[in-house]
Amino acid sequence: MKQNKYVPKEIELFVQKYWIKNKIFSVTEDKKKEKFYCLPMMPYPSGKLHMGHVRNYTISDVIARYQRMLGKNVLQPIGWDAFGLPAEETAIKNKISPYKWTYQNISVMKQQLQSLGFSYDWSRELTTCKPEYYKWEQSFFIKLFHKNLVYKKKTIVNWCPIDKTVLANEQSQNGKCWRCGSKITFKKISQWFIKITAYAGELLKDLKFLKKWPKEVVSMQKNWIGKSKGIQIKCKIYHLNYFLKIYTTQPETIMGVTFFAISVYHPIISSILKKNTQIKQLLKNNSKIYDEYQKNNNLIGINTNLFVLHPITQKKLPLWITNYVKHDYATGAIMAVPGNSKIDCSFAKLYNIPIKFIFSKNIKHSKKKDKILINSHPFNNLTINKARKILSDVLINKQIAKKRIFYKIKDWCISRQRYWGAPIPMYINKKNQILPVPEKKLPVVLPDYIHKKKYTKSLKAYTSWLKTKMSGKDVIRESDTFDTFMESSWYYARYTNPNFNTDILDIKSTKYWLPVDRYIGGIEHAVMHLIYFRFYHKLLRDFGYVHSQEPVEQLICQGMVIAESFYMYNSDGSKTWLSSDNLNIIRNKSGNIIDVSQKNTSNNIIYAGKIKMSKSKNNGIEPSCIINQYGADTLRLFLMFAAPVNKSLEWNSHSIIGMHRFLKKIWNFVHSIDIDNYKNINNINLCKQKKIYNQLNITIVKVTHDIHKKNSYNTAIAHIMKFFNFIIKLDKKKKINSQNLLKSIKIIIKMLYPFTPHICFILWNKINKQKNCIDMEKWPKPKSCLIPEKKSIIIVQINGKKRNIIKVYNTILKKEVIKLITKHNKTKKYFYNVKIHKIIYIPLKVINFVLLEKKK
Repeated sequence: MKQNKYVPKEIELFVQKYWIKNKIFSVTEDKKKEKFYCLPMMPYPSGKLHMGHVRNYTISDVIARYQRMLGKNVLQPIGWDAFGLPAEETAIKNKISPYKWTYQNISVMKQQLQSLGFSYDWSRELTTCKPEYYKWEQSFFIKLFHKNLVYKKKTIVNWCPIDKTVLANEQSQNGKCWRCGSKITFKKISQWFIKITAYAGELLKDLKFLKKWPKEVVSMQKNWIGKSKGIQIKCKIYHLNYFLKIYTTQPETIMGVTFFAISVYHPIISSILKKNTQIKQLLKNNSKIYDEYQKNNNLIGINTNLFVLHPITQKKLPLWITNYVKHDYATGAIMAVPGNSKIDCSFAKLYNIPIKFIFSKNIKHSKKKDKILINSHPFNNLTINKARKILSDVLINKQIAKKRIFYKIKDWCISRQRYWGAPIPMYINKKNQILPVPEKKLPVVLPDYIHKKKYTKSLKAYTSWLKTKMSGKDVIRESDTFDTFMESSWYYARYTNPNFNTDILDIKSTKYWLPVDRYIGGIEHAVMHLIYFRFYHKLLRDFGYVHSQEPVEQLICQGMVIAESFYMYNSDGSKTWLSSDNLNIIRNKSGNIIDVSQKNTSNNIIYAGKIKMSKSKNNGIEPSCIINQYGADTLRLFLMFAAPVNKSLEWNSHSIIGMHRFLKKIWNFVHSIDIDNYKNINNINLCKQKKIYNQLNITIVKVTHDIHKKNSYNTAIAHIMKFFNFIIKLDKKKKINSQNLLKSIKIIIKMLYPFTPHICFILWNKINKQKNCIDMEKWPKPKSCLIPEKKSIIIVQINGKKRNIIKVYNTILKKEVIKLITKHNKTKKYFYNVKIHKIIYIPLKVINFVLLEKKK
């Protein structure tokens, strides 16, 4: 391609066609090479890419291209998480088929992804709504059914009244639907579940293997799984042949119980209602009690007029129905201790229930662990730890209690009452027995979509499809479809051989490619997709399809792309979000907004701050507009340079222009060099040339370290820019010889290639006269530096006292500093038999170790 002017649109299209034609990024297993599996989270084909998508996929592509330059066999696939409510809702609204809407969107988004130059192996493209994909999901589900890992039961579920479907516990966020934000209600219906609780302990224990996952994600999963050790106590209900099961982690508080409480969904409620019409009427009049308590809600209670016998004193204590006892945690019943629990206390005060204080308030015992029991005869004066053990033993010896472990996580409800999903492969016969669909009849495909009101939401309306035969006998198909999180829980493994047609996975391929080396996606998936993802991997492992404990070695959670947002109030109090393009914005010298108004109107405009880009907030930037104006390379470079990958990225149009100028500058400089006739005095200022050579190698070290060890792509780009500007200044002053100039430019192009592959492809051909393609080039390796890198002095303090001074290279990491000091002859003696409580480090200046003696 001969072109002197930098026209991104033309060169990028040229390079993309070359990649597609030559299948540059298609890979197969190669045991001679180290594999690297780089995977961005699967996109939902919603219509067009937004900047959050582009940032995610750019991060993934930079990593993939860098690893490919290290000589690894790199797999970077892409596909479409194609089932789901948005397609179905749009189909209803526009009276089109969800198939048609989905495939139209896939076509648009695929073109956008290709226009950004992402190095995907398109031969592995998956679309989850295709029967050839979900056939294997159905097949595996039947295998789980035969192993008693899935079941169907009538139970209370989260119900979204807007989307008209069940939600898994993970999809209920503060009592609201994760997707539409509507208030969740509860329903008792028959649903399919997968036994994730059977793996709860392993999911928790194996978090220790996720050393390269963000700590926040690991912590969120730990809290969501929610392991709890305690005892379960049987408490007799007075005058009834019924024992109420209570679970507690604090048996030491049992002497402070003044009432018992149950959820409105507790199994005993039906017995109470049969015998007490008054309670039935009270429940009818207090319908809000069915909405479980959330923070800042009103507490609601109904006295059952039943009494529970205290398991030790045998005192009769009232039993209340409340909205704050969780129906799906532990036993759904609690012993209430208002003297020790804020929520129990609030409820007791509201309904005039006695409050009994059982812990001392002595100043000497200000810490909870030092408090002693009072008003708890015969257990007075026991410390909390002793009381916990003694009271547990007393109750267990009485054979009314036993040790229990409960998990907050519940079995995964995978039934959805919607059309646009993979059908659950089960039949129900006339005897109401559940029968799996025979393997030879898979996949169970959806009926053709019908644009009529009664058909729009659920498969139950498709009566002719529901009725079928099995072994000549009439059966009814299951009308529920799979939760779409099912499809996204195993796609990563199917990518290893997407065309394998004899089973769900090709074991040889999974053995070679898995686990995923780098997985990139948002932290918002921490306790939904990433929980199911890990769980499904363990299921696949136990069936012999995969061989690793966890699906992903390293997880990168990218930050949001944020932008300024504005709105005005409508007459009904609702908000209209406005695009900044239609506003007059006045800023101060610091760039802060001091006034904003709407063009040609007197509306009061409110600045809502910098928030996540979205169509609904009218503050999104269309990626294709940026690509058309500045090129994909400019957008990619901006997204990687503007912020660390795990932090929010603030959209800045001025910085986009700056990135474009930088690329144009490189383009013009390379095209200004006459490679054949470039003449410079090769022996001028030999010492200076050595310094340049040294600076080149230091730059390679810094860029490589930032990319490889720190995932710090913004600083890596900054090092490249700094070195390029350094070279240009030297060239203008004729202080760099041709050898160093060409070597430096080649290495700059190589280091920029993962970020801006199109321009680097063209410039590499230009500077090498098209002798070889940059896609096949190796990452530059530093040669031994001729001049040592700069060093700094660090003052070493132990508990605030100066104990040593060390001299280190400026590139040294904190952990390397710590290791150096703890092993140093002058300071290692201070670390014997002590615990490092805290380390205060001012980089390259001072480090202070706060040490504590270990308890004997």
